[in-house]
Amino acid sequence: MQPPLVSYRSPDEDSSRWDDFEARDGDIVISARSKHGTTWVQMICAMLVLQRAELPVPLADISPWLDWRGEPQHVVLHRLARQRHRRVIKTHTPLDGIPLDRRVRYVVLARHPLDAAVSLYWQSQNIDRARVSQLTGQPEAVGVEQPLGDWLRAWVDEDANPMTSLDSLAGVLHHVSDAWARRNHENVSLVHYHDLAVDLDGTMQELAAYLGVDTPEETWAQIVHAASFDQMRSQADSLAPDAHGILKSRTSFFRHAGFDEGWTLLDAVHQARYAERMDILDSSELSQWLNRPAVAANA
Repeated sequence: MQPPLVSYRSPDEDSSRWDDFEARDGDIVISARSKHGTTWVQMICAMLVLQRAELPVPLADISPWLDWRGEPQHVVLHRLARQRHRRVIKTHTPLDGIPLDRRVRYVVLARHPLDAAVSLYWQSQNIDRARVSQLTGQPEAVGVEQPLGDWLRAWVDEDANPMTSLDSLAGVLHHVSDAWARRNHENVSLVHYHDLAVDLDGTMQELAAYLGVDTPEETWAQIVHAASFDQMRSQADSLAPDAHGILKSRTSFFRHAGFDEGWTLLDAVHQARYAERMDILDSSELSQWLNRPAVAANA
């Protein structure tokens, strides 16, 4: 029996929106913090489910974000209820905050936290905060005004509450460590952003096997090609999670991001501070897996 669910709430998100969700056999739930490759894996799963490289409708219609306060809960649930294909649901809530069902396949995404933080910084510059406030009914958030390096060092230093500051370092580490503790469950799989970037075909094959999807060779080649970063960026209008106009630029959502960006922005003091913060994980194996390639390459 699952323990009581942890409640996660922020101005944009509310995990209690899962309370009325009715799972189906074969559902796929993608759980990740912001800028961890969520849209990438949503796209891959949608193509695998539909067995086609071109989606018939925008990705957000096929794979809605259930936690987001910007769209009424009943609208999202109704959209999911109407779907007759295998469903793909997006969440930014850790697995301890959503009802788990043995019939559902859970895919949890991980990324080097510093690389994700750099992408999050640039994403914050691309958000129309007045529009978000209008949709969520929450006060308009203040945008990030610090230079990237200063902001990143403050992000590393912050002792935040992971239950309310979900995109803080503490929040990111809690999200992945919760999934890591469940990694031996037959319906939980962890996928690392680095693996997608360096071996897209191979990582997709592993994901397809986990989901129990068998794809003809010709269709597979088309799907892998469509899942490449450049192809996804070229279809930003239909793939970016922006059905309600919160992005200033959909193309900029798909930002070319290299490895080690965040690590190289830290001075020696903050590199050491970041390494100390990894103690939250209580697992050196998880720390090494999560921090590929930067910390391992530069330690």
